[in-house]
Amino acid sequence: MRAEHAFSLGAELGEGPLWVASEAALWLVDIKGLRLHRLRPERAEHQSWTAPSPPGFLAARAGGGFVVGLKDGLYLFDPASGRFTLLSAIEAHLPENRLNDGCVSPEGALWFGSMHDPEQTASGVLYRLAADGRCVPLDRGYVVTNGPAFSPDGRTFYHTDSPGRAVYAFDRPEPHVLTNKRVLVQIEPAAGYPDGTAVDAEGCLWVALWSGWAVRRYSPDGRLLATVSLPCSQVTKVAFGGVDLRTAYVTTARRGLSPAERAAQPLAGDVFWFNAPAPGLAQPLAQVACA
Repeated sequence: MRAEHAFSLGAELGEGPLWVASEAALWLVDIKGLRLHRLRPERAEHQSWTAPSPPGFLAARAGGGFVVGLKDGLYLFDPASGRFTLLSAIEAHLPENRLNDGCVSPEGALWFGSMHDPEQTASGVLYRLAADGRCVPLDRGYVVTNGPAFSPDGRTFYHTDSPGRAVYAFDRPEPHVLTNKRVLVQIEPAAGYPDGTAVDAEGCLWVALWSGWAVRRYSPDGRLLATVSLPCSQVTKVAFGGVDLRTAYVTTARRGLSPAERAAQPLAGDVFWFNAPAPGLAQPLAQVACA
């Protein structure tokens, strides 16, 4: 399969696509461009907001608005006012770290990770935001945390070590417990690095490949099922959208490309789409109280 061009953005580091059904809109962030974007395909409408620091991800919040992971912590974001309100400061003792990727569990808890922005030290941590506002560490030792996602029944959790080219699976026997960490997929060096992930209704895992020009679909036991090629190399994440959640949107980036590579990849940083063989999963809303 091959993805088709959907939206021109030219994002430096397009990431974190999220379909918000109530708006029929695709939201995403440009981490290095310090922007949040809302794209409404049916209206051909594009709006954007400036973030006060690099936004790693966003999650739609029950009650309206979003939780956004910025460099230094979790913030509530109100699109109507454009205001960011600090919810929880994270890793103030690690100024070279920033928040990177996140998702919402079936119960409505926010799960997210940090990373070493220079990508040299394994200081990244996987966290869960508890109901009392505490950020609970779940796993450590990552240079770049990436791709948190849950199986359809919520009993398997996926998480990515991008520089290590590994996609991990964990058992989740209880909502706040992870056990049996194992490598589900090891990406071969020639195929790039695993970035963001998404799970479809059949329980298959879609893995975006940074420097790999593609998105891959894997079975729940780690077998490669399909590959979708893109016309640019830095592929970052998939989100399922549309009325039937069968339109797969793919974010990309220009970061890391030389001037010659940017000239050869004029669509790098744009958003692409393809028809998925199975629908995606409706994304839960984050049960996060106001600050």
